[in-house]
Amino acid sequence: MGQEIMERIREANEAVITGIDDADIAHWVSIYIMGKAYRVPADITLMQAIEYAGYRFVRGAGCRAGFCGACATVYRVAGDWRLKAALACQTRVEDGMYLVQIPFAPAEKPSYRIEEEAPAGTTLLKHFPEIARCVACNTCTKACPQELEVMDYIQAALRGDLKGVAELSFDCIQCGLCSIRCPAEIVHYHVAQFARRLYGRSLPVPGHVVERVEEIESGVYAEEFERLMSLSREEIEELYKKEQREKGGLKSDDASRVTRNGQGEG
Repeated sequence: MGQEIMERIREANEAVITGIDDADIAHWVSIYIMGKAYRVPADITLMQAIEYAGYRFVRGAGCRAGFCGACATVYRVAGDWRLKAALACQTRVEDGMYLVQIPFAPAEKPSYRIEEEAPAGTTLLKHFPEIARCVACNTCTKACPQELEVMDYIQAALRGDLKGVAELSFDCIQCGLCSIRCPAEIVHYHVAQFARRLYGRSLPVPGHVVERVEEIESGVYAEEFERLMSLSREEIEELYKKEQREKGGLKSDDASRVTRNGQGEG
C-alpha cells in the first residue's frame, strides 16, 4: 500500500520532468549532480531537476511536500564558498549548483521505554550526555531547512527545560542536516523527539479527549466507520469536496481541480 501511494505521488510530478519540448523552455540553468553537469529548466525544484536529468529516486524521497525530511540535500553554488543545506522538494534550482543527496543521516539513538522515564531534564542528560559538549557555534541552526532555532533548544535541554525544547523543536522534520554539521556529535532531532515525548507525558489528558476515546471504544461511531470504509475512492473524493465547501475551505473552482491522485491540477 505504501509503495502504491509513493508511486502516485511520483507520477504527479511527471508533467514537470517528462514530455517537455525544449523549445517551450525559456530559461535554463546548469547544475552538477555527483560532479556531472546537467542542463535543466529554471524554476523547478532540486528534486524535479534531478529526475529531469534522468535519475530515479530509490531513497531520499518521500512526501515531496516538505514534511518528511527524506530529501535532505547539501550543496554549494559556484563562486560561493559556503556549504548550504536544503530540502530537495522545496528548493528551487540555481545556476551553478553542486548537489549532494543525503538519503540517511548516520545517527545513534539510545534505547528507552518512555513510560519508565521520568519527565525531567536530568533524563535528557542521562540518554544524551553529548549535549554538554555543545559549543554554541550555531551551525545546527544555520543548517536547518525549517529555520528552527536548533542551538536554542539544545541549550534549553541543558537547562532541563522540557517545555522549551518541545516548543522550539515542534516543527522539526528530522531530516538530520543539523546533526551532520555538528562538531560536538549531537543528534539534535533525537534529543528533541525524546524531550517532546517526555513533556507530552507530563501533560494532563484533556477531558474532551478522554470522552471521545470512550465514545469510540463503546462503538458510538462504528456504523459511520463501516459506511466510510464501504465507499469507493470516487465517493470519498466527492464527500471530501462537499465537506470542504461547507466549511469554507475549498471553493468550487478548487474542488473541480482535485484529481484522482489527490494532487491539484494547477
